[in-house]
Formats: sequence, structure tokens, C-alpha cells
Amino acid sequence: MIDFEVVRVFCGADGRFGNRLGVVRDGAAAASREERQAVAGELGFSETVFVDDAARGVIDIYTPTTRLPFAGHPCVGTAWLVGVSSLVTAAGTVSVRRDGDVTWVAARAEWAPPRTLREYASSGEVDALEVPPPGEWIYAWARTDESAEASFQGIRARGFPGRSDGIDEDEATGAAALLLTAELGRPLLVTQGRGSQIFTRPLADGLIEVGGRVSR
Repeated sequence: MIDFEVVRVFCGADGRFGNRLGVVRDGAAAASREERQAVAGELGFSETVFVDDAARGVIDIYTPTTRLPFAGHPCVGTAWLVGVSSLVTAAGTVSVRRDGDVTWVAARAEWAPPRTLREYASSGEVDALEVPPPGEWIYAWARTDESAEASFQGIRARGFPGRSDGIDEDEATGAAALLLTAELGRPLLVTQGRGSQIFTRPLADGLIEVGGRVSR
């Protein structure tokens, strides 16, 4: 097995939770897509990142079963770990900024993989959901009154990838939160999974920022 590091992305305010991310700093150790897919499958994280050029922030993203042009939690986690000002993904260049303990990335909604955004009447309904059968990537969400700041709409969410790859529920999903922000058109504070937190903010130029706390 090649060397890799693990960080938790979109941690709660107390540093707990977050979605685990595998980061292979030496992308050349698994040069081909086939090798990278095999490594990602063996690691079993919802996503694994291969860093092809640390200075320029060139990265390649994989789930256990497929390659992704862009994904939110891999970008936020890798930006925090490598310390770059931008990332180059297969979908496009992602800008990076830091505000206190929150790392932000900016991307376009059309870069995100398709997700079914399914609204529920209350956070209780979202909490009570059972894992749906495989088939479509479902982001179940409901509005809440909980928010760390008055400018952010509170959201309770759960993510179900539906890929039959061992990830029945995603603890925190930046791309889905990005798509929800594009739909609602306002800043969000998403509490997902067991207690992970995702901040989002639409920008004037059509980009959407996705941010969160990262920890090892």
C-alpha cells in the first residue's frame, strides 16, 4: 500500500465528526487511473485524493468506484493539508481562502456531480430516514432555525450515495451542499450526518463558496 494521510473535513465547532479523506501526497506512486481506482477502493473512504503537483495544487479525486472531476470535501481537506491558494481539478481551477479555522473553496455548481435534492418538512423527518436502496445519489434536507450566524440559513441534511460501494451514508458532502446553495440562493450552515458542519455562500460572479473546519 502506498503512503497516505487522513484528515477529517467539515468538523463540528468542537472539532468532532467530519468526513474522513484519504490524501496521497505523492500522486506518482499510483500513476494510472486504474492504479488510483484500486487504491481508492482499498482505502474505502468516500473520497481519496492524489496530489499530482503540490506547488500548483493539481489533484485527482476518486470514490471507491469512480473518478470525480470535482468534489467539495476533497478540495477543502486537501487545501488545508497542502496549504495552497488554489487547486486544479479535472473540472476547473478552485480558488482557496482561509478565515480563522474555516477553509473555503470556490467552485461552480455545474462542476458538481448530479445529486437528487429532496426536501423534508423537518429535521426530525430527515433524522428518521432509513438508508434508501442503491440507485441515485440522494441529499435529504430540511430547513432549521439553528445557525451559528444570523446570515446563514440552518439546514439539516443527510447524504446517501446509492453506489453500492460500502459508503451507505456520507458524513459530509460539499458538492451536494454547493448544489443546494445554488438552488436556494443564500448562505447556508448545513449540519450533516452525526454532527459535521458545512458553510456555504453564493458569490456575485456565479461561483459558490464551500467551507469548513479540518482536523487530522
